[in-house]
Amino acid sequence: MKTLPEIAQVIRSKNSSPFKLTLDIIFKDREVFEQVQAGNLINAQNVAAAYKIDPSAIEKILYFPPAKAIKIGMSRTKKSGSPGDTDVYGAQQHAPLLSIRLDL
Repeated sequence: MKTLPEIAQVIRSKNSSPFKLTLDIIFKDREVFEQVQAGNLINAQNVAAAYKIDPSAIEKILYFPPAKAIKIGMSRTKKSGSPGDTDVYGAQQHAPLLSIRLDL
């Protein structure tokens, strides 16, 4: 089992709108990216489990082979800048991804 930080070069998040987040995972190694893609190892179920949300909040998961990357689109739990929002830019929302373990 490997964690995402062990196999990814970049794990980041950002707002794609006040209501949505984009999560990016860029892999160090093409072979590992291809294994993850072939096995659909990053999916709505394990991303939602990491965030403790319903899988329906994960709107898309796009594997992008030219960049050895995965882009995940999801709903924010709080609108950016609303009362109680602790991350207006969405730049700190990638942390739950760090706990995902993959069978590689």
